[in-house]
Amino acid sequence: MPLLDVAGGRLYYETAGSGPALIFAHGLGGGHLSWWQQVPAFRNRYTCVTFDHRGFGMSEDSDGRGADAFADDLAALINHLGVEDVRLVAQSMGGWTSLAYALHHPGRVRALVLASTTGIATAPEIDAAFAAQDPAAGAALFARGIHPACGERLAREQPALHHLYLGIDGLSPNLDKERLRRTLGRMRATPVERIAALRLPVQCITGDEDVVIPPAAVAALAAALPNARLERIPAAGHSTYWERPETFNRLLAAFLSEVDG
Repeated sequence: MPLLDVAGGRLYYETAGSGPALIFAHGLGGGHLSWWQQVPAFRNRYTCVTFDHRGFGMSEDSDGRGADAFADDLAALINHLGVEDVRLVAQSMGGWTSLAYALHHPGRVRALVLASTTGIATAPEIDAAFAAQDPAAGAALFARGIHPACGERLAREQPALHHLYLGIDGLSPNLDKERLRRTLGRMRATPVERIAALRLPVQCITGDEDVVIPPAAVAALAAALPNARLERIPAAGHSTYWERPETFNRLLAAFLSEVDG
């Protein structure tokens, strides 16, 4: 079982395929298994790397640093793998990890995909989109047995996928996710101008029915980055990679083809 000792913790990770490194960073409701619809689609051309953030799944958070250590953990994993540059695919919480890593190691990130996330970025337009969000929407879905990261449409139209999502979410039973959400909110404090200075290719993806990360916030982030594109997936919620994998994979493949030729 591949485990990597990191400062104050231990990371579980998996690799599949061969070629340039394509690293997937999961969201708050996920883990390394979340990418089961992406790894088979890309492992023929890329070395696909999935991992559990510290405190999730089979990874350990011994010193309790949680999200504050996510970017350092990713750096340790990349160094351990011995790859010179990486393509990062970040879902929701994974955007915090990936953007922070890119800021500290700009020369080692070839391209970045930000799916349903603004990560650590802040700007008046981004903050206004979050402020306009209905704070009760997520709790109302939870009360009905629907995970907000899936949304009402997926629970209704694809109940098996919703059930599987709940199962993967449940693989981190000892994690205080409410505390983690507060930490992530605190960390959303990096001016978007600093991120824009990276100048790396970025693909932002959002689902039109996302109730977790406002689509308007993702659009504002994309508009602020000089080499970013925005892709909107209709009839999809927060987890476009999960709910609409064919569309998500097609967009990702096209983006990577432009990046790598």
